[in-house]
Amino acid sequence: MLYDQVEEAVAAIRQLSPLVPQVALILGSGLGELAETVEAAAAIPYAQLPHWPSSTVAGHAGRLILGQLEGVALVAMQGRQHLYEGYTPQEVTLPVRVMARLGAQVLVVTNAAGALNPAYQPGDFMLIRDHINLPGLAGWHPLRGPNDERFGVRFPAMTAAYDEELRTLVQKVAGEIPSLRLHEGVYVMVSGPSYETPAELRFLRQIGGDAVGMSTVPEVIVARHMGQRVLGLSLITNSATGTEGQPVDHDEVLAAAAAASSRFVLLLRGVLHELAQILQGRAESASEGEAH
Repeated sequence: MLYDQVEEAVAAIRQLSPLVPQVALILGSGLGELAETVEAAAAIPYAQLPHWPSSTVAGHAGRLILGQLEGVALVAMQGRQHLYEGYTPQEVTLPVRVMARLGAQVLVVTNAAGALNPAYQPGDFMLIRDHINLPGLAGWHPLRGPNDERFGVRFPAMTAAYDEELRTLVQKVAGEIPSLRLHEGVYVMVSGPSYETPAELRFLRQIGGDAVGMSTVPEVIVARHMGQRVLGLSLITNSATGTEGQPVDHDEVLAAAAAASSRFVLLLRGVLHELAQILQGRAESASEGEAH
């Protein structure tokens, strides 16, 4: 059963690191540099963890990092899994359930995405306000099948999947970083691995998408199912406006991620610094409430 698999993975991690994380972080294509800055880190290859799917795509290192950064205890996935690698939505999202069971109250999920909105340029960032789950609408959904009430409710709401307080925090931090362009928009998930045709891209723009990618949404749904607060952030790595332009390839995506990596690290470190204050304040309030 899924619950047993999650608990076995949690037990294996706890044998290797005693850290109780406050925040879980998923680092997308080419965005793993932040994991190298984690202090007092334990780095666990996915292959050492029971039931944990491996990463098979370039730009995804395939390690779980546990440590401290900007005063926050965190667990970070240096590389994720995708549906197009042959995994089911339940397998792709097992790591999210494990990180939540380890103690993470917040999930920060990042990705590399193509711009549908013509105002977006490679190197820009998009704060995810909402998503369109095309695989999920077609039945390829991470909550499909019997619901385990130990994880969450049968029908979780997605009306406020992306936490407004956390989005405001990112906007504040981004405003203090020179040359960083931050948008807020709608992320469309497609299954991949082929990139979208011009006709598909025009369709995705018409239904309200601002950026498109091949990940993130199943993880967000499961995080909300587990009761976590969610922050989603896309790095725009290419223009995908539905024209017969230069074909996109994965090397281009990785190159764009590398070019933006220093700003990405600055942004996320700033967010974690601010988040540390919020988490500390809530912990103190809870302690005061217990004292009374």
